[in-house]
Amino acid sequence: MNPLPVDPLVKVSRHVDAIFGAGVSEALPDTLQFEFSRRTGRIKNFSLDGRLLATLRTDGGLALTIEGARHFVQNSKQFRQNCIVPVEEAVPFVSEGRSLFCRHVQWSGQNVRAGSDVAVLDDDGVIAVGIAVLNSSLMNRYSRGVAVKVREGIKGRTA
Repeated sequence: MNPLPVDPLVKVSRHVDAIFGAGVSEALPDTLQFEFSRRTGRIKNFSLDGRLLATLRTDGGLALTIEGARHFVQNSKQFRQNCIVPVEEAVPFVSEGRSLFCRHVQWSGQNVRAGSDVAVLDDDGVIAVGIAVLNSSLMNRYSRGVAVKVREGIKGRTA
C-alpha cells in the first residue's frame, strides 16, 4: 500500500480544526498513534497512550469518544464551544446514554450545529458524547424534541 502523501498528524490536526474550530488541534500531542485501513491505507482512528480519542467517519466527520472529549476539554479552551451543558435533573439520564432533550439544555456552545459531534458536560467533566440534532440557537428556543442523540454515556461503559 502506498503511504499517505501527508503526515497523519497534520491531516488529523487540520481535520480537527475544520470540524471543531481553529486552534483546537493544538491540544493534540505529537505522540498520537494511528490505525490505518489495510485495504485503502486511510486513517481509521487515532489514540493516545492506548486510549481511543476519535474515529474518522466515512462522511468526513469525527466520531469522538469520551476519552477524546475529555482530552479536548482539558487541553483546549476553544473546544468548549462544541459542548452542551444540561440541567441538573437530566444528568443521570444522559450519563446512562439516553438522549438529551431541548427543554433540558441549560447552555450550548456557538459551534454546535446539526449533525456535529458534541460533548455533554456537567460540573465534573464530560458525561456523554453524541450528535447534535439541532444547532445551538434552536436548542435554546425549542422546548420539545431531541437536542442531542447520545452515542455513549459514562455510566453505559463497561471499562
